Amino acid sequence: MNKYRDFDNYLKEYPSHDGYFGQYGGNYLEDPELIKAFNEYAEGYNTIAQSAQFIAELRRIRRDFQGRPTPVYHCQNLSNLLGRTQIYLKREDLNHTGAHKLNHCMGEGLLAKYMGKKKLIAETGAGQHGVALATAAAYFGLECDIYMGEVDIAKQAPNVTRMKLLGANVIPVSFGLKTLKEAVDAAFMAYSREYKDAIYCIGTAAGPHPFPLMVRDFQFCIGEEARAQFLEQTGHLPDQVAACVGGGSNSIGMFTPFLADPVELIGVEPLGRGPKLGDHAASISYGKEGIMHGFKSIMLADENGDPAPVYSNASGLDYPAVGPEHALLHEMDRVKYTTVDDEDAIEALFLLSRHEGIIPAIESSHALAYAIRVARTGVTGSILVNLSGRGDKDLDFVVEQYGYGPEFLQKLAEKRGVSSRQ
Repeated sequence: MNKYRDFDNYLKEYPSHDGYFGQYGGNYLEDPELIKAFNEYAEGYNTIAQSAQFIAELRRIRRDFQGRPTPVYHCQNLSNLLGRTQIYLKREDLNHTGAHKLNHCMGEGLLAKYMGKKKLIAETGAGQHGVALATAAAYFGLECDIYMGEVDIAKQAPNVTRMKLLGANVIPVSFGLKTLKEAVDAAFMAYSREYKDAIYCIGTAAGPHPFPLMVRDFQFCIGEEARAQFLEQTGHLPDQVAACVGGGSNSIGMFTPFLADPVELIGVEPLGRGPKLGDHAASISYGKEGIMHGFKSIMLADENGDPAPVYSNASGLDYPAVGPEHALLHEMDRVKYTTVDDEDAIEALFLLSRHEGIIPAIESSHALAYAIRVARTGVTGSILVNLSGRGDKDLDFVVEQYGYGPEFLQKLAEKRGVSSRQ
């Protein structure tokens, strides 16, 4: 029996009509105003998503404004350097604004216009979602409020500048750890006050129904394009497809078109400084079932069951839960989840920069680091990595923390006892 046939009808079965992916997902909001807002949101999306006019307009935007499809690129230099594994990249860094985030932001902006809203509200961590939403707001003539933790504002100064240039109102979040989780909290509170004139545009495949469904639908184009492009280039499918996983938007878009194929799917979570609680943001690898931000999934929790502090050098991955569809795919054993720490991610960033002329985002570098790890084992085969974003936003932070590459790579090589070129 072909186990992959179990996924032939997967997209029709999940989520359920009330937003569940198996036992995960749903809507656990308690604020009556937010419940009302999300019910309106779900009804609006479920109606408009089937509209030929809406779909045609979204396709036109992707082609003429975003520059889709983005290409699949063979990293020949890096592959030859590392061994016999052939590494390919889905170049979402070439999507307009420099990351995959615009795929769902333009969809959410178009939905806002169809629903007669005047403002887009969102949180951002690495700033790419904020830049993408500010771009969508400018395109559709909407107001835009972006909530961002003060820690991330300091780390991601270039993206803060971009958001402001695009006309967005960047609102610092100064409570708690002042990072992504707190930014989501603040954005939720704002939305509960303004939902009659605004919509909330989450930055990942998490949150209450219909967000996980909606983000998956808007990000599906990544894997759909990549699958066709890889087949055209090589005549076969990749052996593995890898993507980084924080909340899970880029990875769910990359994985779902491959679910029924005999391809190994690898989700790469951030191990940060190590496995101690508070030193990483690897929800599936170290978390447990829980509820936060209005949805049920796997989350990192403290001894009281509350969301635990998390850390990653990638601001877009430091979230204490994972999207509910990832929790289901883990439970079904269809996607394998592994971890990459800060050092390996930065090494991957430097290697791709120096051997292929591509500077990746730190988030994307986690998935690339997994491919590099596999290549170093000497196995043959191919790995298709979703390069979910470019590294412009990270340059100041990387140089300040790790230098320009040679010294860091040399120290890491000495630590491992291998050549610094590998």
